[in-house]
Amino acid sequence: MRQVVLYPGEDGYWIAECPSLPPCISQGETKDEAINNIKEAMELYLELLIEEGRPIPKEKTLV
Repeated sequence: MRQVVLYPGEDGYWIAECPSLPPCISQGETKDEAINNIKEAMELYLELLIEEGRPIPKEKTLV
């Protein structure tokens, strides 16, 4: 489980970021779409790290 930050963008879309996986940023027209898109981005990124034998970053919690 990873923390995701969700906030409205300037263009009316919702932005979703995963602080512990910096390359993972996505967006969607709705909150649900943005959350689904970031989940997919995170899964693909983690799969790539595993395939390449790279370490999985530890979770960072924003307070």
